Amino acid sequence: QAQLVESGGGLVQPGGSLRLSCAASGSIFAIYTMGWYRQAPGKERELVARETSGGTTNYADSVKGRFTLSRDKSKNTVYLQMNSLKPEDTAVYYCNAQPLPLPYSNYPAYWGQGTQVTVSS
Repeated sequence: QAQLVESGGGLVQPGGSLRLSCAASGSIFAIYTMGWYRQAPGKERELVARETSGGTTNYADSVKGRFTLSRDKSKNTVYLQMNSLKPEDTAVYYCNAQPLPLPYSNYPAYWGQGTQVTVSS
């Protein structure tokens, strides 16, 4: 069993920056890909950025060039650097871990508890 704990959310003005962190417990970091999703009020949860099993990172079109996902293996932590924030980025942001393909594909996925990001003047 593993846990994902997010931090770093808050209130920021348009054009500002925030860095979200997601600390993963257990030994999942080596056999999972990590990603970030968000859910705005009244909307479905959507992908923001996630690693692929091939080692690349996919980004939603709405955040390309502004957000960057990175990981620190020594800290079992994945980050989402968010720059040039816009009011439409306001949402609860969730960290997600998905197992790599076989032989790990039957392992469970994990979600963090979410952290609120509000972009407003």
